[in-house]
Amino acid sequence: MSDYAIIEGSGFDAPDAAGELIGTPWGAPSAPVRRKDLGGREFLWLPRHGDRHSIPPHAINYRANLHALREAGANTVVAINTVGVITDRVAPGEILLPHELIDYTWGRAQSYFDGSDGEVRHLEFDPPFSSRLRELLLEAAGRSGVGCVDGGVYAVTQGPRLETAAEIDRLERDGADVVGMTAMPEAALAAELELDYASLCLAVNPAAGRGGGSIHANVARYQAAARANAFRILAALPGGMG
Repeated sequence: MSDYAIIEGSGFDAPDAAGELIGTPWGAPSAPVRRKDLGGREFLWLPRHGDRHSIPPHAINYRANLHALREAGANTVVAINTVGVITDRVAPGEILLPHELIDYTWGRAQSYFDGSDGEVRHLEFDPPFSSRLRELLLEAAGRSGVGCVDGGVYAVTQGPRLETAAEIDRLERDGADVVGMTAMPEAALAAELELDYASLCLAVNPAAGRGGGSIHANVARYQAAARANAFRILAALPGGMG
């Protein structure tokens, strides 16, 4: 059994092992669940966009992904999310550990409690990220020598298109520091399954209207270094949370 699971986002290497495709009541997950060694510790590993990065954010089967990781033995999930920078709280190339989120998505399956069992259940979702796991990640960042910005608000948009500058202005007025497309309903589903869940946000580009040049060019510029730093933090995590 493995305590930790990693849900990886955009820009990661192709899989190098067969893994186990775990069936769930909610359908198939994005890819087989694999076991990878990092820092001498085994992690469960799942690419949320699929092995070929072929599943757009709005079409991901988030319910199947989280359920499969729990069935494989995870009780702790670290999500790696690539995000755009809205405010000066974080700079491109840095890593932010958000403490809050705002959900702008629509049409996604948001809950395991979909009414099929004849019962309405309301999730307490404050805070949306595990305080205990956030602290462990901050401590791991300190041990690994990686700078990690403590706290920020993640705005979750629908995708797959990127936002307009006017939309980014609106998100900033709402209080968001970074913008991405995949933290919801992932965070809420993890909470419903009683999994500790937190996000390592890789700030890989200024959001629309916040920087010069092509957004895709900025992603290519900053992504590799941010990814390497995320791996250093993960390798420095302590033993399982129990």
